[in-house]
Amino acid sequence: MPRKPQLRHWLEFAGYRLVVAALRLFPERIALLLGEGLGWVAGVLFRVRWRTVMLHLDQAFPERDRTWRRSVARASFRHVGRQAVATFLLGRMGIEEVRERTDVIGYEVMREAWSAGRGVIVLTGHFGNWEMGGASIAAHGTPCDVVAQRQRNPLFDDDLVENRTRLGLHVIERKDAPKEVLRSLRRGRVVGIVGDQNVRRAGVFVDFFGKPAATARGTALFSLRTGAPIFLGMARGLPGSPQRYRVTFERVEFEPTGDMEADLLGLTRAHTELLEKRIREAPEQYFWQHRRWKTLPPDGD
Repeated sequence: MPRKPQLRHWLEFAGYRLVVAALRLFPERIALLLGEGLGWVAGVLFRVRWRTVMLHLDQAFPERDRTWRRSVARASFRHVGRQAVATFLLGRMGIEEVRERTDVIGYEVMREAWSAGRGVIVLTGHFGNWEMGGASIAAHGTPCDVVAQRQRNPLFDDDLVENRTRLGLHVIERKDAPKEVLRSLRRGRVVGIVGDQNVRRAGVFVDFFGKPAATARGTALFSLRTGAPIFLGMARGLPGSPQRYRVTFERVEFEPTGDMEADLLGLTRAHTELLEKRIREAPEQYFWQHRRWKTLPPDGD
């Protein structure tokens, strides 16, 4: 059921549209630099977020010194600002431009798996620019559905869905995912899922950077129920302007045993380990601001 916007939603959306319109007045290089600057300012002003990022980097990279971790933290805030602007600019791009801005690696292997007719799950994390990663799948010729959480502001949500649809993506609301993802996979479609968020319940604990993280079981469950392979898809931002991305697709290797509970845990561990491996290659492009380890395991460790 459509949600009726409140006055505050209209005011927020007007501010958002004003910012986007202002950014589009600048050459892309300047707009991206402004985004980096705003990200840096956010790191200075929002000390709670800064402390969260530093805590996460301390946990994830205990072998690195504090100077290195502070450098990565600053780069992470700049990256968040830059990619926020890049995502705003994505709203005016066409499919052809998305294709031109993305260098894809492993796409043909993923597409060959898709041609088997069992569907494919493309799992990603809050790394690089996941919006561009999803758009690149459709832009290079493969029908794709994406699972997304609705935004609190219905006007912003409608705008986001419209942009995704225009770029060839079909949006599945997260609340409908248990049924709709299975339906999409059984129809032989590619389904994109962001799978690195903390879950409060119904998850499994697997190590992520050496610390147990509550992780959704859905990706593994969808794969085991349908036989659809899981590919890790990552859109890593490349330096320079115009903004370009290297989008990689890697199959998550796992051999089911027939024990559903053991397989759910094992497959979730496998895709989480591969995600961690890729984040380690460019930690400044990961969204360390998210409280990934918020939910503690039953023993509280």
